[in-house]
Amino acid sequence: MFRKLYDWTMRQAARPKAHRTLAVVSFIESSFFPIPPDVMLIPMCLANRDKAWRYAMICTIASVLGGIAGYAIGYFLIETVGQAIIDFYGYADKWDAFEAAYEKYGAAVVLLMGFSPLPYKVATIASGATHFSFAVFVISSVVSRGARFFLVAGLLWKFGPPIRDFIERRLVILMWIFVIGLIGGFVVIKYMV
Repeated sequence: MFRKLYDWTMRQAARPKAHRTLAVVSFIESSFFPIPPDVMLIPMCLANRDKAWRYAMICTIASVLGGIAGYAIGYFLIETVGQAIIDFYGYADKWDAFEAAYEKYGAAVVLLMGFSPLPYKVATIASGATHFSFAVFVISSVVSRGARFFLVAGLLWKFGPPIRDFIERRLVILMWIFVIGLIGGFVVIKYMV
């Protein structure tokens, strides 16, 4: 299953219009979509290392714009759309505690969740819901998302072929680690507050 998914993603990554799909995935992941853009960024950088920096920039810009959409959901639509997203990810029972912690450590939360595998969308919605400083939110998002995507792109640009060989030889194990890490990020947030 993972091999077919990997091969399909590598084919998609090599397509001329793949950067558009990367932008869409990066945008929607920041406000509601559960799959991180790294799923496309990594194979795209491996398929075309010369464009790694461009792909990182696309991810960063689209992700921050998606984060702004998440901020708007939290600011204007927390009672409807925002609550539905929070319920979907299982944070409803911890939301009040998360908001209180967020008001105290807002910029740190955005930086941590923007860089790590923790769900960034929770930080975007919480930023709007708590009326956190929009300027600080955007700056923190640019820094954290940019650092994450440029780090990934830089490593793949520098060490492309050996990393590709490593990934392809250990694909099943790496995919399971990725899935466990993704689920673990949601669990950490759920029980962190």
